Amino acid sequence: MRRSLVNKSWVSSALGRGAASAGVVVLTSAVVYGAAGAGHAADIRCDGSGQLSASGSSAQKNAMDSWVATFTAACPNIQIDYKPTGSGAGIQDFLAARTAFAGSDSALTPDEITKSKDVLKGGQAIDLPMVGGPIALGYNVPGVDSLVLDADTLAKIFDGKISRWNDDAIARLNRGAALPDLAIQPFHRSDQSGTTDNFTRYLHAAAAQSWPYAPAQSWPTTGGPSADGSAGVSAQVRQTPGAISYFELSYATAGSIKTVKLATGASAPVEATSDNASRALAQAMIVGTGGDLALQLDYGTQAEGAYPITLVTYEIVGDKGNRADTLPATRSFLTYIASADGQSVLAGLGYAPLPADIAAKVRDTIAGIS
Repeated sequence: MRRSLVNKSWVSSALGRGAASAGVVVLTSAVVYGAAGAGHAADIRCDGSGQLSASGSSAQKNAMDSWVATFTAACPNIQIDYKPTGSGAGIQDFLAARTAFAGSDSALTPDEITKSKDVLKGGQAIDLPMVGGPIALGYNVPGVDSLVLDADTLAKIFDGKISRWNDDAIARLNRGAALPDLAIQPFHRSDQSGTTDNFTRYLHAAAAQSWPYAPAQSWPTTGGPSADGSAGVSAQVRQTPGAISYFELSYATAGSIKTVKLATGASAPVEATSDNASRALAQAMIVGTGGDLALQLDYGTQAEGAYPITLVTYEIVGDKGNRADTLPATRSFLTYIASADGQSVLAGLGYAPLPADIAAKVRDTIAGIS
């Protein structure tokens, strides 16, 4: 069964033409219009019923909130409970058969795919890229409204080798700026996080001499200030003078947090924006096999206008062997969020929609899950 969300200007005239008797579900909920974008129509298939439990990436929370509001308004027989517990916890929930799907900012490891075969009889877990977006470096430095950093300087800041905001390395990148003699507070994620994995992949690729640690979902050094989840670290930046941390652009936008421009080797420093993240995503390659659509990103890109600290959040589901009681609803929801309508809300929330060719492959794969 398909249900459409329609804009308010259409509602008044449609009601006069007997739209309800024609089978159109007219929704005027403010939360729906706030989430999906005023006046935007969405064609949603409502197969199945009951509750879908899911967990994982906090990076996609704002996108997921929007999608869930729109989808459940169109499909009131389906409830979706998505918990932004972090990528690592989401994968573990899925591998323990506690959820219908998981969200992760890192693709599954070979070991995790092997473990998934014990849960998904006759199938395995696959990565479906769904949300793109920049990992912003949010900062709180009083009196500094514009800040440029490069990978080497960031690596030294987060490794404790640069500890004051008026350090010569920062001053060279920001000539003329009134940098205060203020301690740097580099907050990192305390939980296992795909955002941490992507940020450390960037440092490893672009500043290998200053960042000797392997990329990981857990912060690789000991000590230093930390907080749980993207919401936690962004809140610390907002309230702590001298703080800097990494989190999705949507959290910076929501918290009115200033963000760093990156000196990448391009002709001008690159700002964390959805458009600049899309330029980086356009260079991604699919490296998964079969139904797995894991992507390889170029964290060291120097392409003009390409923001290199860009993550992809995957929805993790089985190619086969998904639970029969939640499969129809899961497929319906994933179909919606991968659709042109679902992807169209992302830029307004600080995310980057998938490139068209990747989105088409995702939709084809979703149609075949069983």
